[in-house]
Amino acid sequence: MRLGFVGGVLLVLLVGAAITAYSALFSVNQINQALVLRFGQPVRVIAEPGLAYKVPFIDNVVYIDKRILDLENPAQEVIASDQKRLVVDAFARYRITNSLLYYQRLGSIAGANSQLGTLLNAGLRRVLGEATFQAVVRDERATLMSRIREQLDRDANAYGIQVVDVRIRRADLPEQNSQAVYQRMQTERQREAAEFRALGAQRAQEIRSRADREVTVLVAETTSRAEQIRGEGDAERNRIFAEAFSRDADFFSFYRSMQAYEAGLRHSDTRMVLKPDSDFFRFFADPSGKLRGTPPREGTPATR
Repeated sequence: MRLGFVGGVLLVLLVGAAITAYSALFSVNQINQALVLRFGQPVRVIAEPGLAYKVPFIDNVVYIDKRILDLENPAQEVIASDQKRLVVDAFARYRITNSLLYYQRLGSIAGANSQLGTLLNAGLRRVLGEATFQAVVRDERATLMSRIREQLDRDANAYGIQVVDVRIRRADLPEQNSQAVYQRMQTERQREAAEFRALGAQRAQEIRSRADREVTVLVAETTSRAEQIRGEGDAERNRIFAEAFSRDADFFSFYRSMQAYEAGLRHSDTRMVLKPDSDFFRFFADPSGKLRGTPPREGTPATR
């Protein structure tokens, strides 16, 4: 009976020892840090993964994530330095570097996101408020994001948090202002298009006027050259005629009369009002072209 009682006590002790050992040991994962609390107060931080111990039934363990965490910030309205309103949608990435400070000042991921969201909004207003609308949207966006990250990292350091990155997902005008801006941009582009068309029309008129002037000059020069060549041709023709006349006056007279007949006696209109003994028809009356009663020239035999 006594041995049974002793065995029961030993069994109870063994079970109690097992429960105590189980309560005293805990494991830390690679993605977590462990903060040991005693009566709600932190006593030590375990950053390395593996098996660790605590005081059973007295200490408590809080696990804190070591990975990079996301902060999705709601869109905020910011006023730029040129007094233009912007709707900015930004997000941040951070990690917890000081678990003790983080737990003492924030306590949880939700508290950290809330506090970092407030700091991020303040940084957005402070940094973007010093920049113009064009700088935020296009020219200096990367520089501004870097400045916001540095400022947010300095503010978050007091909470045991390191800010890894800050990005502006979208920065645009409020919806009520977008249509007015688009209309103003459209008007500006239409004005520029009208100026370009006017300049093009002026340029076309200048080119057309210059071309007309060049054509007029070219035609005048060509006409002058043609008249000069025609005059030279007429002079040469007259010279040839004069030379031919000086060689054989009768043949020359006959040739000129034939040309006159060809030009005057046409099939469509051959009406002429002339005297029968007109000099125009002298070659019809006499092949030599002499009229009746005309004395023969010297050196020419008289015809019967």
